[in-house]
Amino acid sequence: MNQDKITEVFVEVDDFCQKFGKTIAETRKLALAGQKKSRNRASQMSDSEIITILICFHLGAHRCFKHYYLQIIKEHYGHLFPNLLSYNRFIELQSKVAVPFMLFLKECRLGKCTGISFIDSTSIKVCKNQRIYWHKTFKEVAQRGKTSMGWFYGFKLHLIINEKGEILSFFLSKGNKDDRDKRIVEDLTKHIFGKLFGDKGYLSSSLFDRLFQSGVHLITKVKKNMKNHLMELKDKILLRKRAIIETVNDELKNICQLEHSRHRSINGFLLNIISTLVAYSYFPKKPSLNIHKEKNNQLTLFA
Repeated sequence: MNQDKITEVFVEVDDFCQKFGKTIAETRKLALAGQKKSRNRASQMSDSEIITILICFHLGAHRCFKHYYLQIIKEHYGHLFPNLLSYNRFIELQSKVAVPFMLFLKECRLGKCTGISFIDSTSIKVCKNQRIYWHKTFKEVAQRGKTSMGWFYGFKLHLIINEKGEILSFFLSKGNKDDRDKRIVEDLTKHIFGKLFGDKGYLSSSLFDRLFQSGVHLITKVKKNMKNHLMELKDKILLRKRAIIETVNDELKNICQLEHSRHRSINGFLLNIISTLVAYSYFPKKPSLNIHKEKNNQLTLFA
């Protein structure tokens, strides 16, 4: 992470916060409507500065946010943030930027659907299986689930990406939710059109019919005991390239720290997911397919 990148992120975030200042304020009031009244002191640091620090943490190879804030930001980039707060005060204030942070992700950092999309879910473990009975932070919300890698305790992050590796939509659910859940899939595919490639976990005739009526053609592999269906060659090739979304999940977990067991609050967990997705959108090189769209609307896939 260098100074130019921090400046680039800050400028975009600050422009957004200034442009949608009224919308952010109204949304924040609605979010706090049902909560108890408390002091709402103005912070020396702006929302833009707090959001920038959270994003830049996930863009580097850092694993401990406390070390990053105290040793990297304060020591080397303090001149970029003249009103830096103490570490404890920063942690208290970061939950207040959740509303503008989510709006920034939704409005500015999601990709555009091109007609070729890939869908998948990945597990987010909040603790090791041996510690499930002693885990307290997510005791009321996390659930046990099962993936091809085995049982886990936590949540699922459902993603749809395009062939450029850009995230188009996302949905966070409990770990025991089925990937084919009607509410989840409908929310994910609101602004999706064209062909959607998924694994065998999305096999469902009712799901296929619902999506087809909304303009989405779901394409998956079939199980061994099922009859095979005729498929266009280009669709068969793209289905084999579905591993692109597995690569995206891998980068989110191993580079951006989507999954770790050090969360101490639900708000911190949600902010970590938002900042992870935003940080990924800033990656200069994402997993992508080399697809060329010709004038006659045909696709050519290069190896």
